[in-house]
Amino acid sequence: MSNEVTGLKRVATLCILRNKDKFLLLKRLKEPNKDMYVPVGGKLDPFENPDDAVVREVMEETGIHITSKQFCGMLTETSPVNYNWISYVYVSDIEYVEVPYCNEGDLEWISADELESIPTPLTDLYIYDYVAKGKLFAFNALYDSALNLTGLWEQYDGTKIK
Repeated sequence: MSNEVTGLKRVATLCILRNKDKFLLLKRLKEPNKDMYVPVGGKLDPFENPDDAVVREVMEETGIHITSKQFCGMLTETSPVNYNWISYVYVSDIEYVEVPYCNEGDLEWISADELESIPTPLTDLYIYDYVAKGKLFAFNALYDSALNLTGLWEQYDGTKIK
């Protein structure tokens, strides 16, 4: 029998790497979000703060050392299964680079007008919208046991988004 407690939130960072109207996104090889395009990122290490973790994760996944970043908001995801996250979301404006290798999946430059036509988590589309508008956010996403998004709220003003 496992001593692991299920349902606890895992803490991660996400970084939207942006060059003008293009985003360097990762098409994931594995779950969660397999075959979807997502910002790079990952779990915080023990004793690590989100600001340091986002720099480390971007370097590990892309080889890019970000020198500036902006905190954009938080995404809290809750489900009755083992998909429960708190993600600190950042954006970093970077110079255009040739697509680097990533062992987590395929990195691709995606233009802003393509975001709604590629497979991406629904929550990410709302994140991109808020980032484009320069609006700080605190999203609370609720999923069913099949990981279908059943509700999304903006916690600052209590607005139900979906």
